[in-house]
Parts: sequence; structure tokens; C-alpha cells
Amino acid sequence: MKSISISAERSYDVHFVSSWTETLASFVRDREGVVLVPQSLLTHVHEVPPGFSLLPLPDGEDQKSGANFLQVLEKIAQTRLSRSGVIVGIGGGATTDLAGYLAASYLRGIDWIAIPTSLAGMVDASIGGKTGINLDSGKNLAGAFHSPNAVIIDESFLASLSQRDLVAGMAEVVKCGFIRDRRILELISDDWRKNLSELIYRSVAVKAEVVSQDFRESFEREVLNYGHTLGHAIEKESGYSMRHGECVAIGIHYAAELSYRFSGMPLDDLKLHRVLLQALGLPSEYRRESWPKLFEHMQSDKKKRDSLRFVTLRKIGEPTRLQDTSEEELRKTYEEVIGR
Repeated sequence: MKSISISAERSYDVHFVSSWTETLASFVRDREGVVLVPQSLLTHVHEVPPGFSLLPLPDGEDQKSGANFLQVLEKIAQTRLSRSGVIVGIGGGATTDLAGYLAASYLRGIDWIAIPTSLAGMVDASIGGKTGINLDSGKNLAGAFHSPNAVIIDESFLASLSQRDLVAGMAEVVKCGFIRDRRILELISDDWRKNLSELIYRSVAVKAEVVSQDFRESFEREVLNYGHTLGHAIEKESGYSMRHGECVAIGIHYAAELSYRFSGMPLDDLKLHRVLLQALGLPSEYRRESWPKLFEHMQSDKKKRDSLRFVTLRKIGEPTRLQDTSEEELRKTYEEVIGR
């Protein structure tokens, strides 16, 4: 069993396994707990460990509403789960975000285990200890830093993904290549499907390294949000009708253009962004007339300090940050490159 270690407020491992059920059973042993699973995955979760309750969840971002958070928290309380209990989240990024925040909140903090079933969940959402839910004002505005005790990655779950979901997850993979590991970009260019296992491993390694250096998200960890400032705004403006990765891909395209125009990124690096995003079949455009609403949403971005800022690149593998750019310049870039 391969694993990657992460040092945060506590140390834990990301385990790459062939049987999540056997691995989970070995971790929880005689402990009690609850297993959270979205409705669409219930057919893939045939049994839970002895002493565990199964709590079904809505699908998608509906899991991360404030109302659902409180409902599930109440259901957990009704099981009389003690401080020695464990919450297990089996699902995509929305599920592990919710499971972690429930674990951080219940009895002021209990253990939890993430078992991501989507590509985006495996390489990004389940790792790093950022947990949370959405508010009407924006995505992930309520939450806590609360690391899991373990992350269990079983690639067999990917067989159940639609083509759209698998491709959307590649946005987080290509992001890791642009900010830290050029070998990821080479593997994507070669044959990303054939190289998927190595791409997952290398992407997890990128996030583990960044998170271990900066758990609480100063600039070092902020680089993981490359493409996410505009991406989160599009996600909200679309009413979460688009996949997270699709929105991030558009955000990466925009961030790359900002990098070229304002942060000195070479033209060849910009061209590589365009080539890889297109080769993956990820979107690169959004509605031109949506800019005013998108700009408003970006004002609620968690990374904003005194002014709106973006993670950009001086070159591939060398992130920086862009701030104090005028709304006019941001709009012009959007309309010329993204707006359709």
C-alpha cells in the first residue's frame, strides 16, 4: 500500500489502496461512527463497519447548504455518537467538505476519515483539512481547518464516473502541474488516461507538500487556488449547474491570461495552458454579459484582503499574486479572452 504523509495540526497519511472496505475496517476496528454517502453512491457502498450508522446525503452541492448541515448534525447527535466516534465521508468533494466540517463541529471536534470517489476529490478536496459549507453569499464561506485522520484513495470508484465528471476532475490535476510539477503537464500531453494513476499520485504529492508547509493558508497554500477566484464566481453565478472543475478550468484560462499580461509569464507558457485545457476538453469561455455579477461574487472571495487578488504565475512552477489591478483591466481581460 503506497502512502503520502501530510503534516498539519496533526500528521496523517493519504493511502492508495485496492480495497477501501478492508482498509477502512482496519482503521476503525472496534470504534463507533457514522458513514455519510450521497444518494447516487449508495449502490456502491454495500456495507458499513459494525457499530456504524449509514446516513444518506443529497447529491452535489445541495449537501453543503446550511440547512442540510444542521439536519445531518442533528441525525449524528441522535445516534449518540461519543467523542471517541468517527465520521466517514464517502463521496466527492462536497461530501468530504461536509463530513470534515461536521466532524469539526460535533462535540467541538471528533475524528474523521475521507474516502473520495471523484477525481477532483482524490487530488484536491479531501486533502488538506479545509472543510466547510456554502452560504447564500458565496462558496465555502463557513468552515474550519480540521484535518482527517486518514484519506483512503481507491481508484476503482473512478469507473463509476461519467466522462464529464472525470474530465472536470482533470482541472485540479493540470493546476498542480502549472503551479509546481511540470512532469504532470508532460504526462497529460503524453496520454492522461494511460497515466492517470501517476497523475493522481503526483497531484496528491503537490498538495501534500504545499499543505505541510502552510496549513492555515497564507500565500504558500494560496497557490492551490490558481484559477479558483473566477472559477468559484462562475460556479455560484451558474447556480452550481456546472462542475467545479469546469469552472476552475475557465478560471485557469483567465489566470493564465492575467499572468501573461501583468505578471510576466512567457507567451510559450500561456500557449501551453491553452493547448492542454483544449486537449482535455475543458471549457475556456463563459457568458460575456455575466461579468458584473462575476465581479460582485469575486468581492466575497475568501482570499480577498484589502483588494481583490489572484494567484498568477511568473512562469510555470513559479506562482505569485496579482492585486490592486483595476476593475477595468480585469473586465477587459475577461471580455477579450473569456467572454463569448
